[in-house]
Amino acid sequence: MAKFFGEIGFVFTNETVPGVWKEKVVARNYYGDVRRDSKRYEPGQKINDDLTINNELSILADPYANENFYALRYVKWAGTYWKINNVTVDYPRLILTIGGVYNGPKAITS
Repeated sequence: MAKFFGEIGFVFTNETVPGVWKEKVVARNYYGDVRRDSKRYEPGQKINDDLTINNELSILADPYANENFYALRYVKWAGTYWKINNVTVDYPRLILTIGGVYNGPKAITS
């Protein structure tokens, strides 16, 4: 089983002023294992097919991840940001199923 270490993003939606909502991104690094590593191309009405992966990452969750697993949105793996499609709580681990490329807000790193 391959090992994993990388950035995982939590996205929280907060009301800044009444009626105005803004997303706040928090990124943290986690260790884990790659449980499944697969890919597929989805044909469509485009010139190039879309790449979708169906990987499972099993991360060792800290209390922060266990309390905020509902806010998990992306993982940086193999140099690309991927959407987290599903999270399964299997204490003390979280099983993350990742899919297509993530294009949403990311944490600002300096």
